[in-house]
Amino acid sequence: MPSPCDRKLWDISPPVGAHSPVFPGDTPYQQQWSATITPGCPVNVSAITLSPHVGAHADAPLHYDAAGAAIGAVALEPFLGRCRVIHAIGCGPLIEWRHLAHALTDLPPRVLVRTYAKAPVQWDAQLAAYAPDTIERLAGLGVQLVGIDTASIDPADSKTLESHQVIRRRGLRVLENLVLDEVPEGDYELIALPLRLVNADASPVRAVLRALD
Repeated sequence: MPSPCDRKLWDISPPVGAHSPVFPGDTPYQQQWSATITPGCPVNVSAITLSPHVGAHADAPLHYDAAGAAIGAVALEPFLGRCRVIHAIGCGPLIEWRHLAHALTDLPPRVLVRTYAKAPVQWDAQLAAYAPDTIERLAGLGVQLVGIDTASIDPADSKTLESHQVIRRRGLRVLENLVLDEVPEGDYELIALPLRLVNADASPVRAVLRALD
């Protein structure tokens, strides 16, 4: 039996930098150097400014609920453990139940859905999102966390955020902006812990999948 250190890893986080796409109107990634290595300074130190929704990230209930918890207050368990990657490539604007039906037997408590054949490097206004009924039915099967390889589980132009509201009502957690291009369908161990940001509406994560025993 391979040890945890020997199991294959898939990095499912996009690179984060000045060219990372952001939701229109959101704060892009910016970096400035506060100190650089010189004869009088032994270190490089930078300062970064960014929305917590840049790159792979976990939404907090505060993001879609004025009375919701900040990301630093949420339990970590949903972001760590067995998950299933399901392909719904080219599914159209909404991930419907029929797109997932082939892979729902013995479902683990975390589901990540791949919609892109290749993740874009620019903002995609036509991103695929979850149909609210799909979230509702996954919750009914005991799913605690849903993830997606687009910037939102709701359509980019949505003002009602119906899928986010199902997440709120059913107490699920969500990961967005994953990169699943190289990940076959199947079950993995998910590791995608958010930072303990005490007042934030989201947190960047370094999301990885690890092969099971």
